[in-house]
Amino acid sequence: MSVSIDTESVTAAQPCVGDAVGVESSKWFVAIVKNNTEKSVQERLTKSGHETYVATQKVIRVWKNGRKAKVDKVLLPSMVFVKCTEPERKEIVALPFISRFMTNKAGAAKEGMTKPLAVIPQEQIDTLRFMLGQSDVPVNFVDTPYRPHDRVVVVRGNLRGLEGEVVKTTDGKSELIIRVDILGCAQVTINAVDLEPAR
Repeated sequence: MSVSIDTESVTAAQPCVGDAVGVESSKWFVAIVKNNTEKSVQERLTKSGHETYVATQKVIRVWKNGRKAKVDKVLLPSMVFVKCTEPERKEIVALPFISRFMTNKAGAAKEGMTKPLAVIPQEQIDTLRFMLGQSDVPVNFVDTPYRPHDRVVVVRGNLRGLEGEVVKTTDGKSELIIRVDILGCAQVTINAVDLEPAR
C-alpha cells in the first residue's frame, strides 16, 4: 500500500501584500544552484539573513576502506528553498552562485506568456521537513503520486500524525507518499500495521 498526502498546489509568484498595509509577504521560492553546492549556498544565504532549507536526510555512507559514517544526503540536487519577498529574490538571483529560480511551467495562463515563478506553500515545506527529520528509513522522490483511495493516518512510529490516502501495491509493501507539487513526491516505506482509517 502507499500513502499519498496531497497538499495545496504550487502557486505562481505574484506581488502580494501581507498583514501590514504595503508590506510584501515572504514566500518559499526554489533557487537552482550547481550540483553539490546546495549546502554551501544555503550557508551563504543564511549568513546574509535569509531563511533557507535544503532537503536532506541522514544516511549511512560506506567508504572503500570499510569505514562507515552518517552523512546528510541531499535529496533534491541543485535545489535550495529560499523564503523571501520578490524584491529580495531579485537581489538573490543576481548572486554569482545562483543560476536561476524554478518556474511553474503550468502557471502561464496564456500561450506565450512568461512562466511565473514556482512558489511552494509553507504547509508543504513543514510536512517535508517533518518527514525527513523523523523517518528512520530512507526517503526517495518519485515523479508521480499513486492513485488515492482510503484516507488513513499514521498512528505509531516517528511519522505519527501524518494523514494520507492508501493504494495497494503488488509487492505488499507500504509506502508513505508526501506530495510536493512541481517537485514530485517524497516516498518512504512504512508498515501497514502503523496505519488506521482517518476520521
